[in-house]
Amino acid sequence: MIENKKKRMFVIATRHLTRSAIFAGIYFVLSFALQAISYGPLQFRVGEAMTLLPIIFPEAVLGLTVGCLLANLFSPFGWYDILFGTLATLIASTLTFFTGKLLKNKHIVLRGIVGAIPPILVNALLLPLIWFLFSGDKLYWLNFGMILGTQSATILILGLPLLVALNKAKSFDIDFN
Repeated sequence: MIENKKKRMFVIATRHLTRSAIFAGIYFVLSFALQAISYGPLQFRVGEAMTLLPIIFPEAVLGLTVGCLLANLFSPFGWYDILFGTLATLIASTLTFFTGKLLKNKHIVLRGIVGAIPPILVNALLLPLIWFLFSGDKLYWLNFGMILGTQSATILILGLPLLVALNKAKSFDIDFN
């Protein structure tokens, strides 16, 4: 019996690690392939659509963080975007995860809308601050507004339907566990 439990735990851990790697890879590929729109104040980083996934997949926190780190290696903003941009993703995805836990008995659309607040606000607040502090960009509030708008559009237009579809697939017992 103990042997079966160990084997099951190993299988679950392997699935979660694999799923994290898949999330990281998708985030990176979407950001890298669409570099022209993935960096800067007016960015539509398509991988950000995945920032709602920690609501239903806790392992997405690690995957999004690693994917963002890899994507930011190609950022025109250099080391500070690699470090602080990745940290912003870690903070936002962790807050989204806890939002999902807090609202776990609510409808998935409500969980998605409330869960969108951390990645939208964290990025809108921190990215312009990073640019202000490290590159001398003095347009904090303009950059804040642009990131707020583009993050909102990406997450709510692309991410919310993705979350709903994956949650529905998960509820039909497609082997996500």
